[in-house]
Amino acid sequence: MQIQSHILTTIPVFTIEDGMEKVIQFFKTTTFSHIAVTENNKLLGMLSENDFKTFEKGKKIQDYRFVLETFFVQEETLWLDVLENFAKNDANLIPVLDKDYGVMGYYGLADIVGVFINTPFFTEPGGILVVSKGVKDYSFSEISQIVESNNAKLYGALITDITNDIVQVTLKITTANLNEITQSFRRYNYSILYGNDDDLFLEDLKERSKYLDKYLNV
Repeated sequence: MQIQSHILTTIPVFTIEDGMEKVIQFFKTTTFSHIAVTENNKLLGMLSENDFKTFEKGKKIQDYRFVLETFFVQEETLWLDVLENFAKNDANLIPVLDKDYGVMGYYGLADIVGVFINTPFFTEPGGILVVSKGVKDYSFSEISQIVESNNAKLYGALITDITNDIVQVTLKITTANLNEITQSFRRYNYSILYGNDDDLFLEDLKERSKYLDKYLNV
């Protein structure tokens, strides 16, 4: 899946010599979590909105070099890795670098989540099933075999939680009739945590998406 068309080029990139007044104004007027700082046309790091209250107008970004965070993605980074970077860095804005580590622009969290939501995993009709099993005992090949042995296909499977060596896997299946499939999973010693029809799942997803958009656009 190509996401390069979602690179934002209208958001500023500051240099290490810029005054902090510009940064303060940026965070005052946006809801972004971070902003990029460059040195010699290469990414040096990211200033965080969390440090906003410590910034002083009369100083330069150079004076805050020690608080810069380092994270980024590159133009060829896959969209799932981009989502992972958002989560790991508690960010809603991530710089996209070219091969010379110059800042091409940014990915915004809302845009990339929107790409994810528009995949067949969410848009195609079917059923949602959440199963769990020991992290050493499950396998995606086994999960696929269980689903396909019931004359259904997987649109996708995501590991949505790992706690105390128990892995939770969320499945999107081509059929909304999950009864026979859930019984098969139980025979293979999977616990069934959740199963519903697609309409309810999509309705819940839409509500969460609306909340995310509202939060990011305050």
